[in-house]
Amino acid sequence: MSEEAIRLELDDSGVSVDLPQPPGPHDQVQGVPYRPVEFRDDDLPTALERSAQWLRQAQDWLGEPIDVIAVHLDYDDREGAPYYDLKLLCNEEDLAGAPIALRRLQSDAVG
Repeated sequence: MSEEAIRLELDDSGVSVDLPQPPGPHDQVQGVPYRPVEFRDDDLPTALERSAQWLRQAQDWLGEPIDVIAVHLDYDDREGAPYYDLKLLCNEEDLAGAPIALRRLQSDAVG
């Protein structure tokens, strides 16, 4: 198997430099990336409970609330697939632990 690298020309916010810009003076492509965290189950309350459990654990790990911009619910009618597809759209930097690294850096600078 060969892997070919795909080169993309991205701007500082991580979007293509060729992406058409929104036309209005107050329109923009926002620079805050979000990543979905998915919970799938045939029982919606169970998926919601697991998402709440994960959110509590992740926030304890992060040391602050995770920035969740949206909760998305979808359905999957395919044979054998869990019916409910629940997604929390979370800030990518939070999921990477950036606030933890920032606090460590600040505490090292003070101490």
